[in-house]
Amino acid sequence: MKQAIGILETKGLTTLITGTDAMLKSADVQITGPLKNVGSAIVSVTVEGNVAAVKAAIESGVEAAQSVGEVLSAHVIARPSDGLATVLPSAPAKTARKTAK
Repeated sequence: MKQAIGILETKGLTTLITGTDAMLKSADVQITGPLKNVGSAIVSVTVEGNVAAVKAAIESGVEAAQSVGEVLSAHVIARPSDGLATVLPSAPAKTARKTAK
């Protein structure tokens, strides 16, 4: 794992979606997996990119999310260990869509 990762955790899905939208628009980061529902309305998302992009994205995401709800946690890991990939959510494989003939 060469990229930095950022994690945004909020109370409520609308808050998380607002923050995630801001993150993706503000910096060159990608979502690394599906949104995680931790329980009790606590949801999180993980993004990756270069360190500066992830830091900028998390800052933008926190600001946007706080405007509509409660941010519980936001964190950037600059150089995660390769072993960390085993516990992070991974993006589902994209399948080719078959068209009807």
